[in-house]
Amino acid sequence: MIDMSMTADADALPNMLVVDDDVTFCKVLAAAMAKRGFAVRTAYNVEEAYELARREPPEFVVLDLKMPGDSGLALVQRIKQLDSHTRIVILTGYASVATAVEAIKLGATHYLTKPADADEILQAFWQEDGNAEIPIGDQRPSVDRLEWEYIQQVLNDHDGNISATARALGMHRRTLQRKLQKRPVKR
Repeated sequence: MIDMSMTADADALPNMLVVDDDVTFCKVLAAAMAKRGFAVRTAYNVEEAYELARREPPEFVVLDLKMPGDSGLALVQRIKQLDSHTRIVILTGYASVATAVEAIKLGATHYLTKPADADEILQAFWQEDGNAEIPIGDQRPSVDRLEWEYIQQVLNDHDGNISATARALGMHRRTLQRKLQKRPVKR
């Protein structure tokens, strides 16, 4: 774990927690955020992150969605219970409408897909309102993308339980696991 808060003015800096199971990404992002004026702590799983947050609730959290063990969604809710004012940005390489909606419902400030740079993440922390001017594409999602979205929704409905999701979808559990290991298909 990197602790960037050991600078002389650490108490004056805003406190940020970066949580990602990709150790290299976590360290690089922590260094980038420290250069932007944050006292940064890092964690590589939900339990470690919660212990850090419990000891010293962060003002800002950058959180990976998919990690071994509990997902980032579980941590969003737990951190919000510690301090409802904490601003949380979810980062994921496995974006889906279902997880984006759940993240926002649970209290995340914003939801970004990887790759996202430090400046995009900082901007996301302060994005208070939606943007009605975003163009609505006329390209319909592919059948593969619709399947991915639906699987994510059913998986979310079953609290991440693969076996229950497979039963609900009427497919073999191993088939579902293979589908979930793939990156989401492009629209």
